[in-house]
Amino acid sequence: MADRQQTDPAPQWWSRPEGTAEGGRREGVPAPRPETGGEDHVQDATPTPAAAAAPTLDKAPDLSDPAPDAPAVVPVVRYDPWGTEPLQVVDRGRTPRGIRLWQVVALSLGTALLAGGIGGYVGVLAERQSNTRLELPQAAAVDGGRAPDSVAGIAATALPGVVTLHVRGAKGGGTGTGFVLDQQGHILTNSHVVADSQEITVTFSTGESVTATLVGRDSGYDLAVVKVEGVRGLRPLSLGNSENVKVGDPVVAIGAPFDLSNTVTAGIISATGRPVTAGGDKGDGSDISYVDALQTDAPINPGNSGGPLLDAKAHVVGINSAIRGADKDDSTRQGGSIGLGFAIPVNQGKRVAEELIRTGRATHPVIGVTLDMDYTGDGARVGDKGEDGKPSVVAGGPGAVAGIRAGDVITKVDGQRVRGGDELIIKIRAHRPGDPLTLTVLRQGRESTLRVVLGSANGS
Repeated sequence: MADRQQTDPAPQWWSRPEGTAEGGRREGVPAPRPETGGEDHVQDATPTPAAAAAPTLDKAPDLSDPAPDAPAVVPVVRYDPWGTEPLQVVDRGRTPRGIRLWQVVALSLGTALLAGGIGGYVGVLAERQSNTRLELPQAAAVDGGRAPDSVAGIAATALPGVVTLHVRGAKGGGTGTGFVLDQQGHILTNSHVVADSQEITVTFSTGESVTATLVGRDSGYDLAVVKVEGVRGLRPLSLGNSENVKVGDPVVAIGAPFDLSNTVTAGIISATGRPVTAGGDKGDGSDISYVDALQTDAPINPGNSGGPLLDAKAHVVGINSAIRGADKDDSTRQGGSIGLGFAIPVNQGKRVAEELIRTGRATHPVIGVTLDMDYTGDGARVGDKGEDGKPSVVAGGPGAVAGIRAGDVITKVDGQRVRGGDELIIKIRAHRPGDPLTLTVLRQGRESTLRVVLGSANGS
């Protein structure tokens, strides 16, 4: 109850009983407050006269045996503020209720985090001190050799003999490919790679670069030979025989497409004896190449020109020379390979290279006639007039000796049909001067067979 007590005379049952002074205060009862002089507190502990006259509550009357005739007396229980249980008690704080569940959870979580942190630190420290490192499973290193007839085996054999050519000329620069022919440093490539060159640099597969000189070239065959000096350890490639090539044979092409040196691609021979013409930029026909080509689907791109086409024995069977792109009128025209690449047969390349090394020029087999290139019929028609008004059949030439006349239409060479003048030239140039040929000729609606021995003419 509050410190302020009412100032009216206290009820009788609130009076202090006698014998309850300081010396006789019961155990556990607090001492009376000291006098403070304030009117809010009890001024004097001396009992009032009314209190003195009041009966004491120390000894309660004996009610256990009431008189027989007297009515039962119900004792009135009064609260004794000086009794064993006082109204006010000292607040000594909340009694502890024990550890709660959330406290246990929080303590456990904190302990776990602390233990994890300590464990992680100790683990990292132990790993660093023990100098260990993480290693994932991996196959063991094995012998790097490959089967000789595999693409990898062919590439390993041929790459040391393949070179990249960087050519600088009056009209700019370009990139091509070539391969080593002999220990003297002769390298075979395409004529269009080194045409109008002023400086030729040859880079080997090892990265070594040297300057090369032009030995000779022939635009009709699109072949050229350059030479390097002072290079040791040259690895000439072995030449195969293009007459042994069959459709479906596997082949490997090596070159520098878009100046990416030592690029290896693989495919098959998709056709043989494919008549292909290339060049013709000069307009007079002097730079047109006529090739009885090997066709391959091995990817060939600009920069592969002059590189080797190899068979399963790593023998050169062709010299990569041209590709067929999409039509020029096609808006989706591709500038790179679409699976139609063409290579000069190595037999033809070998003969031309030998002549270029020996004389600087190559000879062409001829039949001694002028063809009408505007003829649109089937076959190759002999013109009515030659250049500068001369006869279309050279007097005393191979054609004249065989009996060819102006206006004759040649439809077959050795039994193989030709559909135009270009195809006839290609079929003839696939042979050597001095080789005999059998021509099927249509004259005035009648077909006859003539035998011709090929002559020779200097190339360009």
